[in-house]
Amino acid sequence: MKLKLLLLILTFPNENFLLAISTVPSRLMGTEEAYLEWVKQMASVKFSSFQEARNKFKPCLTIKVNNKPRMGDFLTVQKAINSISVVNDCRVVISISEGTYREKVEIPATMAYITLEGAGSDKTIIEWDDTADRIGQSGHPLGTFGSATFAVNSPYFIAKNLTFKNNAPPPPSGALGKQAVALRISADMAAFIRCKFIGAQDTLYDHIGRHYFQQCYIEGSVDFIFGNGLSFYKDCHLHAKTSTIGALTAQKRESLLEETGFSFVKCKVTGSGALYLGRAWGTFSRVVFAYTYMDKTITPRGWYDWGDKNREMTVFYGQYKCSGPGADFGGRVSWCRELTETEAKPFISIGFINGQEWLPNPNS
Repeated sequence: MKLKLLLLILTFPNENFLLAISTVPSRLMGTEEAYLEWVKQMASVKFSSFQEARNKFKPCLTIKVNNKPRMGDFLTVQKAINSISVVNDCRVVISISEGTYREKVEIPATMAYITLEGAGSDKTIIEWDDTADRIGQSGHPLGTFGSATFAVNSPYFIAKNLTFKNNAPPPPSGALGKQAVALRISADMAAFIRCKFIGAQDTLYDHIGRHYFQQCYIEGSVDFIFGNGLSFYKDCHLHAKTSTIGALTAQKRESLLEETGFSFVKCKVTGSGALYLGRAWGTFSRVVFAYTYMDKTITPRGWYDWGDKNREMTVFYGQYKCSGPGADFGGRVSWCRELTETEAKPFISIGFINGQEWLPNPNS
């Protein structure tokens, strides 16, 4: 009985499952019944590790950025950000005119409630070309974390209608230190609407916090959506650009107690090369695809265990009503799931990230 309980705990990667099994007599509960009880708990979970949402949407200040002299308040995005109060407590809108802004940008943790609005994702582009092995001002390599073209460390961030790009060339297979992040989001309650993220290895660092991506385009080669965020991707286009083997996600959930994971709903996956839907960067990695079109770039096996067979018992990888030549579940690894309607329910709405509490238009 102790061995069965241990296997159940390892199989269902969420601390709420422990609550579920503690309230049901073990002699009456098979594996499927236990899983459905865990799903029920997930559907009503309150995210205890995240702060209460107190978003603000009414702007108190609008700043205009234009890379043509005397056409805006500032010539660069970073200078516009630097003009904001170090401890910001009202919604500031930074309107960025059409153009390519070649700069490395970072928003500090104290500057909450910042909105960036571009003229269109094909018209407003912020780009840089750092890689993890590049030497920074400290005299040490930047690392993946420091390679980001655009880094957000503050909560309640919103970006609309612009492109974040890392121009570093795609690395050859097996190259070290060539991670090149286009955007790193390291804060809670961030929303990205109609944005593009362009890079190769490690394009979008979905680091920590709850995040929402709607109608976004994300392009890369290896682990091009990675990190330990709790994130919901809706109506997004995910495009692989590799001539060999790549991976779309690398989700880093490391513990039963972490309320994190990636959910992709009504998305489209296209590209070249052979692409895994995900690699198990974290021991308890969690990723779900629902109502998503997958073209033939997706490998039949679908998922990779990062070379650690033990992770096959602890990860949670699922599909629900996906379509396209790459969505065929027949060749998938045995340790992923074709979800039922009940099993998929916790993952297919903004409730997955408590978005109804902090998104500007939660019903959109």
